Amino acid sequence: MRSWSLAGDAVWAGAHATFSGNDDEEAGRWRQQQPVPESWPVTIDGAVTVTCRLSAFRHLGLFPEQFPHWQWMTSTLKQHTGPERPRVLNLFAYTGAASLLAAQAGAEVVHVDASKKAISWAKENQATSKLNDAPIRWMLDDARKFVQREVRRERRYDIILVDPPKFGRGPNNETWDLFIDLPGMLRSCAELVAGPRSAIIVTAYAIRASSLMLDQLCREVLADKRGRFDSGELAIREQGGARAVPTSLFTRWCGDDLAI
Repeated sequence: MRSWSLAGDAVWAGAHATFSGNDDEEAGRWRQQQPVPESWPVTIDGAVTVTCRLSAFRHLGLFPEQFPHWQWMTSTLKQHTGPERPRVLNLFAYTGAASLLAAQAGAEVVHVDASKKAISWAKENQATSKLNDAPIRWMLDDARKFVQREVRRERRYDIILVDPPKFGRGPNNETWDLFIDLPGMLRSCAELVAGPRSAIIVTAYAIRASSLMLDQLCREVLADKRGRFDSGELAIREQGGARAVPTSLFTRWCGDDLAI
């Protein structure tokens, strides 16, 4: 639909690669218009380095729109004053940018993903970032089952990141459907928060959802927790212009003793 190509054909022609797919399925293929290296490093906030590459699912190994959440998280972790390291649970953790930033900021991190390939990529990023000794547990597991076990173990976390896909499968072919499974997942996460200095950050990449829906769901499952909510959309703003590409929905809950 060329009427939606606001940037103009000349701008798109200058792109190194474009991904051909559709709105409902991630499957598709990259079309390279200029040579693209097999991989390339991207440094985040001068703290960690992530290796990016063209993947079969339109991802590059990094979701830069998450940067405001990462900044807030690292700032909060660096203000921690307790005798022990703050604990971060990163669910659907992908290639580990948030896990590495949290560890670099002083946290003990549990990184959970159902993809062996994603965890291998995350460990590659750990080595590239020179954080081999960082306290990160790499868990190849179904996030929903892992959280349920953590509830039974009565574990507690200071920050919980929940960044699920619309649909997915666990390592033992478990199925995940955002619209069916997210409420139960968040109820379990609500039982894992450590106290009034805890936070839960939820992101949803789903075109049939809305920020209002996500906000109301989080308010419902966290109804017995004292704190505040911030909800909206994440977006990537074009360089040198006013336009922004909406990417995902988010809700951030913070306990009473944290700044939103």
